[in-house]
Amino acid sequence: MDVKKKRGEKKKTMKIITINLPEKYLAALQILQDLGIYPSRSESIRVALGDFLAGDLKMVKDLKPETFKILIRSGGDRN
Repeated sequence: MDVKKKRGEKKKTMKIITINLPEKYLAALQILQDLGIYPSRSESIRVALGDFLAGDLKMVKDLKPETFKILIRSGGDRN
């Protein structure tokens, strides 16, 4: 996934969250930042989460926001 912003791309509104990570994950994220692969640890986490959602929840990109909210509220109808 390209971490550079594309021309004409609208700035996305983001929410701040807190997560707990094992120290080895944090160290790995710091190495990626130090190597210049990602501009920040936050960006590397956003990319990883985006890849996870694209792979495991392929429909996320195709869902309208209203439909996604309904699925989240219903718990995905896991039976």
